[in-house]
Amino acid sequence: MIRVLLAEDQGMMRGALALLLGMERDMEVVAQVATGDAIVGAALTARPDVALLDIELPGRSGLDAAADLRDEVPDCRVLILTTFGRPGYLRRAMEAGAAGFLVKDGPVEELAEAIRRVLSGETVVDPALAAAALSAGPSPLTARERDTLNASVDGATVADIAAKLHLSESTVRNYLSSAIGKTNTRNRMEAVRAARQQGWL
Repeated sequence: MIRVLLAEDQGMMRGALALLLGMERDMEVVAQVATGDAIVGAALTARPDVALLDIELPGRSGLDAAADLRDEVPDCRVLILTTFGRPGYLRRAMEAGAAGFLVKDGPVEELAEAIRRVLSGETVVDPALAAAALSAGPSPLTARERDTLNASVDGATVADIAAKLHLSESTVRNYLSSAIGKTNTRNRMEAVRAARQQGWL
């Protein structure tokens, strides 16, 4: 049996996926979590063969959790399943060690087959998304610029961001200014919005 962990914050979607995958003759859903922070702990306990992760989760994102799993549960293959087929997300998922990336609107038979394929060592990527990612190119933002934009999401002041990231206020201003320039926007809120639309955050 293929042991599957599901990480999805919407209870109805999580339940439906668990039910549908449980109907496959060779699959068993061994863990279900609703937050990104619970993924590694559940994987260490349940020892799944494949972790099916949503990207946008409370706490840690599915992309961050994929990198955590690569480091802490290296024998677990990761398949990202998301509503948002953004090119930057695909690139980040691959950098985090994910073996597959699918959008949620596909048929469940394709998902079950993708789980089998990643377990056998293949990489499975939604074809339209792969083409879009290749044409979009890599994110221009550095890791620190991403951190600074992420920290400013809730309207935090420069002082708040500096304290949170253990940086000086002038360094935070420099990172924000650079990120605004690279996203071709007028202020940090626009920069956050633009970076999210590209899947860079």
